[in-house]
Amino acid sequence: MIEAADDPAHESWCNIQAMNDLVRELITTETHLVISAPQGNAGAGGVILALAADCVYARKGIVLNPYYKGMGNLYGSEYWTYLLPKRVGAEQARELTEALLPISTRTAHQIGLLDDAFEEDAASFCEHIRKLAEELASSHRYEHMLEEKRHIRKNDEARKPLQAYRNEELQRMWLNFFGADRSYHWEARAQMKKKKALLSFPVEPH
Repeated sequence: MIEAADDPAHESWCNIQAMNDLVRELITTETHLVISAPQGNAGAGGVILALAADCVYARKGIVLNPYYKGMGNLYGSEYWTYLLPKRVGAEQARELTEALLPISTRTAHQIGLLDDAFEEDAASFCEHIRKLAEELASSHRYEHMLEEKRHIRKNDEARKPLQAYRNEELQRMWLNFFGADRSYHWEARAQMKKKKALLSFPVEPH
């Protein structure tokens, strides 16, 4: 849709705003605990979207590229400056987003990006997730976990509002979309023409 639009920059802006709205809904959901379960390779906002959930699992063997810069020096949004450090710490978040290296599910689990990774085939993975969701929903600690979630979100909001993260990210994204540097648009066009693969692959074993 972006590349087909009369104004790709404006369409990019609309898309990132919509993604931000979705991620914010997940972050601020206080009535439920949310599970994310990526089954295939993910990069940039696809990884960050998963981190907006309370529990993050992945199918073993997929590849994660938790950075944006590979897409024409894109800064990134979706509240990544809040979600990624919250998961792995500020130093690790900086390394992940600057090194532009893919990571396996094993590494992602080790550094705290994932809560766990299991199974190899999609059917087994989905069944495992279903059982985890049922166990979580029936847990006697469910209400306590919800209350803890509300408490953490309240404290985080007091320290720095989600809107502040969004505003800071979008200031940088505006330059990517509308600024003089056209790297993002060139890269997006190249991706559409399949000149280069978006995802990189780790050399380490899974």
